[in-house]
Amino acid sequence: MIYRLRVLLDASVDCFRDIEIEDNATLEEFHNVIVQAFQLPGDEMASFYASDEEWNQGEEYCLFDMSGGMSTVKKMADTPMEKAMDKNKTRMIYIYDFLSLWTFSIELADIVSPTSGTAYPQVIFAVGELPDNAPDKEFEADPRFHDDNDENDYKEEEEFYDDESFDENDFY
Repeated sequence: MIYRLRVLLDASVDCFRDIEIEDNATLEEFHNVIVQAFQLPGDEMASFYASDEEWNQGEEYCLFDMSGGMSTVKKMADTPMEKAMDKNKTRMIYIYDFLSLWTFSIELADIVSPTSGTAYPQVIFAVGELPDNAPDKEFEADPRFHDDNDENDYKEEEEFYDDESFDENDFY
């Protein structure tokens, strides 16, 4: 089967690609198609993340295992598209270059039969050009862990330590 996917850059300008890829292609192959379709350099780390209807970031599929065997890692090369996405799991997040954070939302639009004589994967529609720099990200603190009095807490700690006779150069 063929997956029809929309890959949308998280930016204020319209920039997306509609891609068709075989369901048995790996996430690494899909990563390579995205890199080529958006003309990214291709020399940076990247990961896919499972996502829900609210675009919450879930399970990671990484390009390389950097854990050193310390944890189990799902790699793109070992994961076929059909294991990461299906008609019930229709969204993923793709992050390219963890310093610049090029962030793309991916949505499964349709699953169709292959067309005879068509080479897959292929870009079937493109809108917009990639900006020169990754769009700025605004990160918000989770309100469950945010305390409006944090600044005052630090002042109280500083005042406490000011009263102590502590010499940071005296180790013994």
